[in-house]
Amino acid sequence: PGADDISVEEEGKRLFKSLKLLNKEIPDAVCSVDTFRSSIAREAVLGCGASIINDISGGEADGDMFATVAELNVPYIMMHMRGNPRTMQQFLQYDDVVADIIRWFGPKIYALHTLGVKDIILDPGFGFSKSPDQNFEMLRRFNEFSVTGLPLLAGLSRKSTIWKTLGTSAEEALNGTTVLNTVALLNGADILRVHDVKEAVEAIKLVSRLKKV
Repeated sequence: PGADDISVEEEGKRLFKSLKLLNKEIPDAVCSVDTFRSSIAREAVLGCGASIINDISGGEADGDMFATVAELNVPYIMMHMRGNPRTMQQFLQYDDVVADIIRWFGPKIYALHTLGVKDIILDPGFGFSKSPDQNFEMLRRFNEFSVTGLPLLAGLSRKSTIWKTLGTSAEEALNGTTVLNTVALLNGADILRVHDVKEAVEAIKLVSRLKKV
């Protein structure tokens, strides 16, 4: 929250060289690029070997993003957010946070399908234009997002909802992250976006084993 924007030139400068190096050194790596700019997405995929586009704006920051993703034929992670990172915490008013987000996704999913996008992943956007209470309600009702029939991503790792609730800090939020990741997995999350890979993999293995009993 409150992050400054950067120019498209600066974004490319920060991203492309590292992405090309990663693709060269670890060619089997599946790289997801976090951008809301279609020009960055295009170069990341075609010029640098990226495999997935992750758009925090859900296509709202760049009207060409949906058509670009369709042309590139790569998976698209569509996140819900109101406003932008500088203003998003001003837009916390919902009639029903889960139902409102599902309604927001609806026409966007239709538009993507109409363009021929085959692989859409939904991210309700924990912490993006949501209060801590709204984040917990989304997590409690996470399985309701499965009504879309699309894979669901949960990005809870070390977010302020965790450490502010516990009265600690982001550096001390690993245990809380694992707890909420586990809840997300039990409530239908298909993908976790994390900082701490080992702990997340362990949570996935244990929940997967639990579901087989």
